[in-house]
Amino acid sequence: MKKAAAYPYIVWMGLFIIIPLILVLYYSVTKTTDMGVVFTLDNFKRAFEPIYLSVLFDSFILAVVSTAICFIVGYPVAYIMASQEFRDRSFLIFLFLVPMWMNFLLRTYAWLTILEQNGFVNAFLTKVGLPKIELLYTEYAVVLGMVYNFIPFMILPIYTVLKKMDKSIIEAAQDLGANSSEVFLRVVFPMSLPGVVSGITMVFLPAVTTFVISNLLGGNKTQLVGNIIEQQFLLVSDWNFGSALSVILMVVILITMWIFSRVDNKSEGGALF
Repeated sequence: MKKAAAYPYIVWMGLFIIIPLILVLYYSVTKTTDMGVVFTLDNFKRAFEPIYLSVLFDSFILAVVSTAICFIVGYPVAYIMASQEFRDRSFLIFLFLVPMWMNFLLRTYAWLTILEQNGFVNAFLTKVGLPKIELLYTEYAVVLGMVYNFIPFMILPIYTVLKKMDKSIIEAAQDLGANSSEVFLRVVFPMSLPGVVSGITMVFLPAVTTFVISNLLGGNKTQLVGNIIEQQFLLVSDWNFGSALSVILMVVILITMWIFSRVDNKSEGGALF
């Protein structure tokens, strides 16, 4: 009976995960010529040209920066929300969840009106006597869009772990003479690492693959690997090269997930501190 209940999921996984992956792998190692379809590694050789490696590197850097900002901002917020003294946590959680109920595209479009030349930010600067600044279609705008859209995925996992943390362990550390900084660095933060790793994973992976945010807020000035893949499939119709880039990106993501899982396993085993 249990096996029968899993059949619909197996069929779904086969149709929408396994078969598309096989097709992507097939297109990545093939090329259509006058002689028909031939197997080749030229698509991967092209993907390792300096121009595309530069785009992949830029995508990785922007994803790392966005993830770091989400962590720096999100961890203190999650820590405050999880503290017993904080009474408005339900309202704060509600504020973080409300934007997630909106369409992702609409949320990103909203930043166009905020960051444009005559938008809210520049209107405020003009009001206080400061010159306008170029915000839209820059890497700063792309990072801002990533942080805004993905920061709930950093805060909520960390908050969940901190909220479930056994407070008696913290009290025991305090009884042994540890001050607030020592309690946080040697007890609270190591015990919250599973939530931190989950948050980093949930922010970094969509950030490194995004193309909507960079399209809208970065314009033609900021090209990420997601934009290149989108263009190969939708504009250039070069599915073979687009598939090769997708495979390389999948390998990078799998390596990143493996590293994160190793860190998570070490933190659960207490090997980091």
